[in-house]
Amino acid sequence: MAENKRDYYEVLGIEKGASEDEIKKAFRKKARENHPDLHPDDPSYVEKFQEINEANEVLSDPEKRARYDQFGHAGVDPNYGGGGDGFGGMGGFGDIGDILENIFGGGFGFGGGANRSNSANAPKRGSDLQESVDLSFMEACNGKKVDIKVNRMCTCEACKGTGADGGTSAEICPDCQGRGTVKTTQRTPFGAISSTKPCPHCSGKGKIIKNPCPKCRGIGRVRMQKTVSIDIPAGVADGQTLRSSGQGDCGINGGPSGDLLINVNVKPHPMFRREGYDVYCDVPITYTEAVLGAEITIPTIDGDEKYNLSEGTQTGTVFRFKGKGVKKLHRNERGNQYVKVYVEVPKNLTKKQKDLLNQFENSLTEKNYAKRQSFFEKLKSKLS
Repeated sequence: MAENKRDYYEVLGIEKGASEDEIKKAFRKKARENHPDLHPDDPSYVEKFQEINEANEVLSDPEKRARYDQFGHAGVDPNYGGGGDGFGGMGGFGDIGDILENIFGGGFGFGGGANRSNSANAPKRGSDLQESVDLSFMEACNGKKVDIKVNRMCTCEACKGTGADGGTSAEICPDCQGRGTVKTTQRTPFGAISSTKPCPHCSGKGKIIKNPCPKCRGIGRVRMQKTVSIDIPAGVADGQTLRSSGQGDCGINGGPSGDLLINVNVKPHPMFRREGYDVYCDVPITYTEAVLGAEITIPTIDGDEKYNLSEGTQTGTVFRFKGKGVKKLHRNERGNQYVKVYVEVPKNLTKKQKDLLNQFENSLTEKNYAKRQSFFEKLKSKLS
């Protein structure tokens, strides 16, 4: 009876003014979560699923929804005489079947609809595997060939992947005729609901192996440790994932192998840091080198280079070395290197050294300190 039914909007978890698109999305979500095939041990989901279908049948139809909004369940329940076609027939269940087929990939149908299922013996791609590799900063910049030990599923050599012991072969399951699934039909007040489930006789494999291979126990694959050689390209960065095709688990029924995904971890460098393909480093210079200029040694990822420092170089000055950065992945171009110099102030001076510095300082004028002179001029104008 209508008085025992939950509000349809509550059933779908939406507001009363929900749009058609919101109703459709809510129905898909609820149908996906509450389909009986996903909860075979709980018969209550059959009723929940029927309740969701009923709510969608009304709210997705503008005329029925208008009657429901005005009169409640009495406006759409045939037992109250005002429900039109109600739910006595399948009504819009053809559309529901199409929607649920999109959700579950054709795993079930309504009434006598077609039930399309994939063959259990169809080729299936093997699973992808993941491994990690640790590289030094310079190895990541220059590239490296590494050997990685991988535990992967391989075709059983003893049975050549058939799963059957030597001299025997697998037989087609008599219950599912090799399909791997069996169809069941439930009759409900809303019509017949058909669903497909894995065949219990062959566990969904579509075949029965009476004499399984002792090495792989009838699976046709065994897990083995393999050493895979990987060429790490120059320019790879920390946190990147490389893909090695075909080095994952082997496929099933002749399907292709999965891939091996290599997660790259790059250790930090004590001198260099990297941003994209550019390299940065800080180089200390002496007070005298900054004042008089000098030829200094600059470290790069290719080795040390000489650089002529200009007179009066200020601390924090950044120099760019074009094309001295990291090689770009799978390209011939390289990033740049940026070198920041900073003046190291001397410590632990002797009295003689301090006296000499004072003499030197006293010999200077404001012309020798352009920034200092400009600062005090601005300060003076601000206070005046």
